[in-house]
Amino acid sequence: MSARFLISVVAGVALAGPLFAQETPKGVVELFTSQGCSSCPPADAVFRKIVEAGGVIALAYHVDYWNYMGWADTLSSKENTERQYGYAQTMGRANVYTPQVIINGRDHVAGADLGAINKKIDGYAAEGMGLSVPVKAEMRGDQLEIKIGAGQGKANVVMVYFNREKTIDVEKGENSGQKIAYLNSVADVETVGMWEGKETSLTLPASVMQKPDLEGCAILLQSSTADGNPSAILGATVVMAGKNI
Repeated sequence: MSARFLISVVAGVALAGPLFAQETPKGVVELFTSQGCSSCPPADAVFRKIVEAGGVIALAYHVDYWNYMGWADTLSSKENTERQYGYAQTMGRANVYTPQVIINGRDHVAGADLGAINKKIDGYAAEGMGLSVPVKAEMRGDQLEIKIGAGQGKANVVMVYFNREKTIDVEKGENSGQKIAYLNSVADVETVGMWEGKETSLTLPASVMQKPDLEGCAILLQSSTADGNPSAILGATVVMAGKNI
């Protein structure tokens, strides 16, 4: 989760041309799930509906704390688990659970409750706690250009790499015998820059989008607590391999 790439940053300058041609997503939905959790397939199905409906950035983090139950989640990582525990600390919670959805880095709801998820997204948008800072990214030759608008506060520029779809035959554990297609499963997360409230431009080498088997990357403008735990997401966009969407 550390910054591994050399970047150039230009902050507080007037950027030529239309800054943000991409439509701003309504919110960011982060699902914490596991192939080894019997309660998770309904949430995975709800997550698919959210992805297919569009309008939000939806990311699925497979955690590893169910792996001892007889099936090691093939998409899980300790880093995904650490992110969920980080959110728990930010929100003053002692425990984590699956399936859990985090909305805009601000609050959690049960992962299979589509109504509650949509209500939370709409509520944040209406209350001014949606994605208020524009973020745009696009590939230009051998570079990935990220442009971030002005706003309040400070935040990290976080790259979240994901697989578009992976179909898994679960052979053991609570979901034994099921064949499940997982969307937008997160494989890596890293911080590549900082934003301090001013218009900011970052340039990264195109190699950041050339990770094997990864098809997309969400770029999150995310604040953090004094302890470094993830907190409110202020802006976001998505880049698919080789193009911007």
